[in-house]
Amino acid sequence: MAYFGLDEVFIEKYIANARHIEIQVFGDIHGNIVHLYERGCSIQRRHQKVVEESPSPFLSNGVREKMYDTAVKAAKAVDYTNAGTIEFIVDEQENFYFLEMNTRIQVEHPVTEEITGHDLVKWQILIAKGEKLPKVQSEIALEGKILKRVTTQLIS
Repeated sequence: MAYFGLDEVFIEKYIANARHIEIQVFGDIHGNIVHLYERGCSIQRRHQKVVEESPSPFLSNGVREKMYDTAVKAAKAVDYTNAGTIEFIVDEQENFYFLEMNTRIQVEHPVTEEITGHDLVKWQILIAKGEKLPKVQSEIALEGKILKRVTTQLIS
């Protein structure tokens, strides 16, 4: 009460062995929103991502589809326009919880470019010019699985 002027207490759920999954989304000023699949970024050192995996080997297809749907709904709820990343924490039973949305293109975007074959920086420029997204959801395919290092730190 002395520090914040409130006597409320917030308790967050503890999630053991959590996975960190982020879903790339894009929205344009014409109301189109798409996802470009997920990046699993649970392998971290000192809170820095070391390996990005896509698709995540942890998720079942059913949960993966629910997460895509949730990410697109979240972006639509705020009429999102731009590149963005919706991040989730996933527990061992594959329950997922919203963590945050990064309202920018992230350094990990080349992983998504590799698995979809689309130039996301180009997409961002087209959106900024007021153009429609270059693809609809049914035209965005997941083309493979790669591992991408996003830092040169060694794991000790």
